Amino acid sequence: MKKSKLMPIIILVLVVVLAGAYFVGSKGNKSSEESTDQSSANGKIPKVGVLQYVSHPALDEIYRGIKAGLKKSGYEDGKTVDIELLNGQADQSKLATMSQQLISDDSDVLIVIATPAAQALANETKSVPIVLGAITDPVSAGLVKSNKKPGGNITGVSDKSPVAAQMDLATKILPDAKKMGILYSSAEDNSDYQAKQVKKAAEEKGLTVALYAVPSANEITQMVQVMANEVDFIYIPTDNTIANAMQTVVEVANKTNTPIIPSVDTMVEQGGLATVGINQYKLGVKTGQMTADILKGKSKPATTPVYTFDSGDVIVNEKQAEKLGITIPEDVLKEAKIVGE
Repeated sequence: MKKSKLMPIIILVLVVVLAGAYFVGSKGNKSSEESTDQSSANGKIPKVGVLQYVSHPALDEIYRGIKAGLKKSGYEDGKTVDIELLNGQADQSKLATMSQQLISDDSDVLIVIATPAAQALANETKSVPIVLGAITDPVSAGLVKSNKKPGGNITGVSDKSPVAAQMDLATKILPDAKKMGILYSSAEDNSDYQAKQVKKAAEEKGLTVALYAVPSANEITQMVQVMANEVDFIYIPTDNTIANAMQTVVEVANKTNTPIIPSVDTMVEQGGLATVGINQYKLGVKTGQMTADILKGKSKPATTPVYTFDSGDVIVNEKQAEKLGITIPEDVLKEAKIVGE
């Protein structure tokens, strides 16, 4: 009789103990998932939307770096994150439409590659976090209040070039040069800002500087022909329009043996003479890592300073130097990354 009365009590105690153990285990598992990614707490992997202005080697390298940076931080495309890339191919109307599409697709974080893409996306949302990739001057572009305290839904990485170091290199490998021409697109706010900064730095080195702005890619060939007869060398800022036509610029400039000092490493590989440039892949990796921190809840755009690289790599195209009959000083070659061999 006593045994039959004790049995229900024993069963009840066992149920309570098992339920408690299950609850503790479930809670522990949930905490582990949340520490990896807050967005996946409900079983949904986060979505990152990427808007790229145009395809050319420099921007493509940045995107490759972005994916690597995300992967290093635990977000592998197709497994732990869903990355959607849209490319506007330099068409402003497409950028606006694509911006709306990425937002409507419920992206958790948005990444922009190049200033025109950033401006298009910023016009469409003030709430979804945006991470900048390859934006030279976010303040002048109207994207952030300041680089130290962005203050809104945007932060990221600046690709501002080490201009003073570039001018030092140019005057060292081209000691007889007196006049420099800056080729850039007048349609890109980013390039206009750079042209003014480079002009000032070059003049401080004793060079005479002339600005050559083109309204579109259609005028590049003719403009380079004019420059080749008026300047000792051509400088190209981080300009997407010119970068997309770099092969044309090189072909025209080579006809008069006019050297080109670009601001980006990939443009040296395409036929530029040399530069001190930021590695575009590394720039992308940093962009991806900043995106991961936002996904994990470790940072917020409003209080995360825009990251700026404080140094660059010396890159020399030795084959191009030989073609132009230019001897690169030994001290430059010792520290340089040689391309075009």
